[in-house]
Amino acid sequence: MTDTLISEKSTMAQVLKVFPGARRTLFRNHHIGGCQSCGFQPEETLTELCERNGGLDAGRVIEEIREGHEQDLAMEISPADLHARRQTGETMRLLDIRTREEFDALRIEGAEFVNQELIQQLMGTAGKNDLIIFYDHTGGQSLDAAAYFVGHGFTNAKRLIGGIDAWSRDIDPKIRRYRLEKPA
Repeated sequence: MTDTLISEKSTMAQVLKVFPGARRTLFRNHHIGGCQSCGFQPEETLTELCERNGGLDAGRVIEEIREGHEQDLAMEISPADLHARRQTGETMRLLDIRTREEFDALRIEGAEFVNQELIQQLMGTAGKNDLIIFYDHTGGQSLDAAAYFVGHGFTNAKRLIGGIDAWSRDIDPKIRRYRLEKPA
């Protein structure tokens, strides 16, 4: 599905499939979808969502979602690009947002485990233009972390596309790939 197929009649499931960051854009611009009281259902259409939230113009909301998607793309770095930048000795912080158990089991060399203390330290002492790269297991959650920092004025916060899984597949096969079991 391409973004040309997204319309006012698209369900939120369809919108999120094409634009995974749409929830963040909707929340930032209209306080939609960030909590239970302002949430939406996957089968709800974009038109229904807009009508239910003060009669928003669905066409304008689609444009905002597309603009948000472009901003998301600007926060991405590929494993190959990260590797090349590390090879040149570029200064950066590589931040692992996985669980402590995952971090202790395996990690990208030089990575720091993200906890509340580190976040507070970064907010207080890191330069707003410093290169900060977040990664998780497969890339699904790290965009939120990068967006959080960008929202706090950090102009060079990025997320590693595909997470440590893509890094181990494409750059460092010595890092074991793994699967997380879903709870029953």
